Amino acid sequence: MPLVSELELPAFDYFDPDMRGPSFHAAMAELRSHGWLATSPLGPFVLDRESADLFLRTRSATFPGLKIAELFGIEDGPLFEEMRRNILHRNGEDHRRLRNLVAPAFTPRAADRWRPAMRAFLADLWEAVRESGRCDFVTALARPYPSLTIARVMGAPLADAPRLHEWSEWIQRQFDAPSLTNERDRIERAVVEFYEYAGALLAARREEPGDDLLSTLLAAEAEGDRLSEVETLHLVLNVLIGGVDTTQSQLAHAIRLFAEHPEQWELVRERPELVPAAVEEVLRYEPITPFTARILHEDVEHRDVLFPAGTVVMVCAFTGNRDLGTETESERFDITAGRGR
Repeated sequence: MPLVSELELPAFDYFDPDMRGPSFHAAMAELRSHGWLATSPLGPFVLDRESADLFLRTRSATFPGLKIAELFGIEDGPLFEEMRRNILHRNGEDHRRLRNLVAPAFTPRAADRWRPAMRAFLADLWEAVRESGRCDFVTALARPYPSLTIARVMGAPLADAPRLHEWSEWIQRQFDAPSLTNERDRIERAVVEFYEYAGALLAARREEPGDDLLSTLLAAEAEGDRLSEVETLHLVLNVLIGGVDTTQSQLAHAIRLFAEHPEQWELVRERPELVPAAVEEVLRYEPITPFTARILHEDVEHRDVLFPAGTVVMVCAFTGNRDLGTETESERFDITAGRGR
């Protein structure tokens, strides 16, 4: 059985700054036409749905955050500490302990309590542009909406939403290889500034708890165990970077897709019950996070290819989501097809 490193595979370089928009789409289609596997700067690149499911679900693999830090020479400093303590990069009993402590704060029921505020923010943002009949969607809605929501969730002043958005944009770039290479100092400065800000907010909530996530995390307890202040700060940072930049970008892609497919927009207007299906189809067709990575902790055999322990496997959600049997079906944006999940 050949090692994956011994195979002659097509290559994809996601460090290429021109790999955006139509160029990215064309490159992905070309790679997929050659088969289910390619190579990338970090390791093998999985392109089909079945293989993606295997590598994302196997207990033999975890997210390789610290391995990526090592590859980019990040061995100390604020960014290294953030990566080292991030729940995404912690495994085994350490990871399970944190999940047990915070799980009640992140259930669907817990999230539902923020819906009235979320709807109110959108209503206010829409009212500001409704009469003009047109706007720059990103500036008017997609950009301010998620940071206002996260400010409310954190219990931060709404006036601080733009600062939260800027921090999120920079800290999120730790997952972007070119930014990690060229802008590490600015990313680390954002990490330090946010921790100082969140630390002060945490101290205030400890003295005077409120109806917000920080107060919930401070009160979290499981089997007599509690989160430390450092653990709480890192979890709040996860909420920030997971909820702001990604939401803005996915909303922008959604509106772009409906602008390119006006007949689908008309369906949403005529049949609002299709909104959940429309959300799923947007996420399938244009996921804002097109790749993720896993590092193998033991050998994995798949399709007569050996992936040795220590291999970083890149999984492509963009191509996996379009692996629907026929090219025509895969490339069709259709909110009535019921295939988003």
